[in-house]
Amino acid sequence: MTTVAGRSAYVELTVDAGEEATEALTNFLWELGAVGVVEEAAGGGPARLRAFFPATVESAALAARTDAYLAGLRALDLTVGAAAQLAPVADADWAAAWREHFRPIAVGRTLLVTPPWETSAASDRVVLAIEPGRAFGTGHHGTTAGCLELLEAIVAAEQPARALDLGTGSGILAIAAVRLGVAEVLACDSDPDAVAATEGNAARNGVAGRVRAVVADVATLATAPAPLVLANLLAAAHRALASRYRELVGAGGALVLGGLLDAEADDVTAVLTAHGFRREAARSLEGWTSLAFRHAALHASA
Repeated sequence: MTTVAGRSAYVELTVDAGEEATEALTNFLWELGAVGVVEEAAGGGPARLRAFFPATVESAALAARTDAYLAGLRALDLTVGAAAQLAPVADADWAAAWREHFRPIAVGRTLLVTPPWETSAASDRVVLAIEPGRAFGTGHHGTTAGCLELLEAIVAAEQPARALDLGTGSGILAIAAVRLGVAEVLACDSDPDAVAATEGNAARNGVAGRVRAVVADVATLATAPAPLVLANLLAAAHRALASRYRELVGAGGALVLGGLLDAEADDVTAVLTAHGFRREAARSLEGWTSLAFRHAALHASA
């Protein structure tokens, strides 16, 4: 592993991939917990993927899992690099990488996600200024964009007064909910870095008084049911938390789930259906599916 001068807040994983393997490998890196993945073209040769992870990641395990996945892609006759390369990344290098690749992006009918350094982001859209950092969620990943589209539609139709954002990451969904008209959002994450990122982004967007971020586990979060619950997690977490969602989503309320590979959507739908939810909408972007469910009136007598 090479060394980088200065404090290392992140680990960068670099791997080469041919065109047919790029999407699968990118999705895999997001599943491993990357907070950012950028693709660099290499003049007709394989693309170079640069994935950034928090410095707290177990580097040896990360490299081993990635190399095993690369071996599986090679077994399918897909072109990928021989092995993943890992190196610590200083804050300045992380910022430089994201300033080069993170640009404003329009999402849905009304939203524009932009980095805070883009001072020319004046728009007739609802602008969400999100600082890329150690917390997941910039709107550039298919699962986040899909959740934003579903959130936008639900808020426009129903104007819920309150929402929960479970596993908030950068806070982008919580902030979008408030900017679209939700009065208040409780955002939770088990990672203190994510909570700090949410607080910073909420202040950056002028909604600090309406987004409350707390360090908490979804399984033990003490809060009343809400008419809208957002959870951009992974499929395994949704299956494990299905019964918990029944407790957290209010009677007749909406549940938006992200973090699902397209092939996982039907299985998660079956699990949620068994717990009293009805699937109402789906968005598939870049191989990832986000789902919207409606809750039966579990709390109607409460």
